[in-house]
Amino acid sequence: MPLAMNRDVFITAAITGSGSTQDRSPHVPRSPEDIANSAIDAAKAGAAVVHCHVRDPETGVPSRRLDLYRELTDRIRSADIDVVLNLTAGMGGDIVFGGTENPLPTVDGTDMVGASERVAHVAQCLPEICTLDCGTMNFAEADYVMTNTPGMLRAMGQMMTTLGVKPEIEAFDTGHLWFAKQLVAEGILEPNALVQLCMGVPWGAPDDLNTFMAMVNNVPPEWTFSAFGLGRSQMPYVAASVLAGGNVRVGLEDNLMLDKGVLATNAQLVERARGIVENLGAKVIGPAEVRENLGLVKQAPK
Repeated sequence: MPLAMNRDVFITAAITGSGSTQDRSPHVPRSPEDIANSAIDAAKAGAAVVHCHVRDPETGVPSRRLDLYRELTDRIRSADIDVVLNLTAGMGGDIVFGGTENPLPTVDGTDMVGASERVAHVAQCLPEICTLDCGTMNFAEADYVMTNTPGMLRAMGQMMTTLGVKPEIEAFDTGHLWFAKQLVAEGILEPNALVQLCMGVPWGAPDDLNTFMAMVNNVPPEWTFSAFGLGRSQMPYVAASVLAGGNVRVGLEDNLMLDKGVLATNAQLVERARGIVENLGAKVIGPAEVRENLGLVKQAPK
């Protein structure tokens, strides 16, 4: 297939994530203030979009608390730099089974709530984008399942669309893209969908280039895609995604290291990604262009 390089690239910075990384690097932000400051620094380094989770300020454990999301988004919105807000809606679909011989009852770490509760912070904070993990998947740990049923995804997707918040489809495998196309066909998601290709997340799509191109080739031409890899694959996937026609995501959610033995900040990862994009001959675009290209609506929070 011919090279279809993207010449106008936006960078998403995934600021803190929901993994247990808070004790592995002092740069992983915990409090709303620290997460906001890291997001603002990433925006100043060239990120047009900041993808945010929140954490308990004391323990660093991932959280769904509305007050933390509100403080975070208020701080980012009041900053002296413009950036597109992208909030996770992935939490609240977590099942941890009790083990191979006694799977039920479920154990600590299980967090299953209804669709309205999973998007409550989105309804209150009204970011331009929020994520929609478009499938159920065995996720890294032995007995943990990321759970997103078709009914749940239809309900959440419709709520997001009704709110005027653009869902970013998180596709961890080709079947997730298949179901996302179904959501578009049913009118739940708009035809110009936005998708993030999540590569190398156990046990979804591996991060080899053949699998990546299979994912890319399943993205409809009217959609916009970004892609990322984990750890040492993060920067190679910056180049791979641009060359394949996509946009890029970097940040501490997916990778803690700048170089071997050197812990990164979000701003440093964005700066390095920006250098790769520009050295390929592409332009890094800003938040205003992203809003125009994706049809995003900048709303005031409720």
